[in-house]
Amino acid sequence: MKLLLVDDDVKLAGTLERGLRAEGFQVERADNGIDGAWRAAEGSYDLILLDVMLPGRDGYRICADLRERGDLTPVLMLTAKDGPLDITEGLDLGADDYLTKPFAFTVLVARIHALLRRAAVGVPAPMAVGDLELELRTRRARRAGVEIPLTAREFDLLAFLVRRAGQVVSKQQILAGVWEDEFEGDPNVVEVYVARLRRKVDAPYGRQTIETVRGAGYRAVPT
Repeated sequence: MKLLLVDDDVKLAGTLERGLRAEGFQVERADNGIDGAWRAAEGSYDLILLDVMLPGRDGYRICADLRERGDLTPVLMLTAKDGPLDITEGLDLGADDYLTKPFAFTVLVARIHALLRRAAVGVPAPMAVGDLELELRTRRARRAGVEIPLTAREFDLLAFLVRRAGQVVSKQQILAGVWEDEFEGDPNVVEVYVARLRRKVDAPYGRQTIETVRGAGYRAVPT
């Protein structure tokens, strides 16, 4: 399961990230509202941990923007505010739950699992291009009804392309959107992963979903 943690308290965020990774979660972090809003909009997450008071854009606005776009990713608000009106505001804007700081880590993990279970009951329609379908919550890919095993990075890259079906995306956009701050190596890694995806999602089915647009980047198209 992949989580996005948005909190400007660097010490707390670091502690939470280490603990959540120890619990088996993949964790990406943002330390301000602008970066957090961008990651939430562009990435694929099973749940978002969202602080209320953030520089750049507050957590309420980020949550409201997600819901306005139809994004149903579970949101757990983390807040130092504990007034009933503050809590109500977050829930009214579409948050699924909240925790008031300071909180016990075990309580946080329990709330996360509860939200993930609840979300699994009402999974949104898969994202698709042609007969290739992606289920973001379960991180599964299918073509013509057949499940295709993908690594976490392969799935993230495929989701990035499918979400922008018909749109050309450059190698730099892919690196920023899929690898983000983790990338420190050869940018040709994009070609390597595109080739892997083609071998898995296109070649066995006689499809050419992932097009190379010479000099510009890549594009997912229905085939």
